[in-house]
Amino acid sequence: MAHTDQTMRRVLRREIAGTIGLLTDEHDFRAMRRYRTFTFHDHTAYLRQIEAVLKARAAEGTHTTIALFDPEEYAEYCDAAGLDPDAPASRTRFTAELATNGPTVPYEGQPLTDLLPTLVDEAVRQATWEYAATLLARLGSCSTCGEDLGRAAFTRASRLLYQVLRTAPPGKRHLVCSVSGSPEDLVSVLHADEEIDGSPHVDEAEALEFTSVLALGLATHSPGGLVMRISREGGPDRIHGWRLRGYGLHPLTAGEVFDAYCTDVENGDLISPESNVDYCAPPDLGADDLPPGHHH
Repeated sequence: MAHTDQTMRRVLRREIAGTIGLLTDEHDFRAMRRYRTFTFHDHTAYLRQIEAVLKARAAEGTHTTIALFDPEEYAEYCDAAGLDPDAPASRTRFTAELATNGPTVPYEGQPLTDLLPTLVDEAVRQATWEYAATLLARLGSCSTCGEDLGRAAFTRASRLLYQVLRTAPPGKRHLVCSVSGSPEDLVSVLHADEEIDGSPHVDEAEALEFTSVLALGLATHSPGGLVMRISREGGPDRIHGWRLRGYGLHPLTAGEVFDAYCTDVENGDLISPESNVDYCAPPDLGADDLPPGHHH
């Protein structure tokens, strides 16, 4: 009976998904060392131990998610919840909270050196989306028609993004949207791979962040732009660009795309163009279906 119980517990352990809160850099690691119960002394050794645990869990068939552990957020969480920050149970509760609301990536056997930048990128993506969404929500309603300005801009941005992807030549698409001074500069990246039927496949979280940043640029009439790079086997990469103008996207000429890519933004010096790259005017996005005068 005891043997059966042990076997069942082993089976159940494999069924339990877990989350590990990870201190990705030396600065955050040093901040946690002020707690007596945090017993690690060297960040490199800490990462090595984390990787060993991840591999062991994977070998047992257990799924593990990695969350970004921020010491400042942890201290605030403990203060708000009345928890002792120098207690392992508090760190466990905070990590459980991260699993639900924070940036996470699944461990799929990749080296920690590959996983760390992915996790940091995910944290930046989530922070950018939350920031853009907050600013959109603060725009309020149109004084003339009463429409929610943030929601209208998001709908507009979604439609423009759909048109950009729909009219793009075949290939893997890498899009970058940048918006200046809204009040901070924001940059968002979206990858769109081709499905078998030629339709674009995008990550929903990436698309949500990208659309929110584009919407903020449209709604606030901030300077900005959208650039799309298309890669396809057997041919040169193609680069297209648009400038945010009014409540829409204004296509850049091939010369303007070239200038944007081949000019140093710091000093204005020319940069050698990449080999096997064509700088092109973008395809026509089609008619602007925005109602006349409806340019919040």
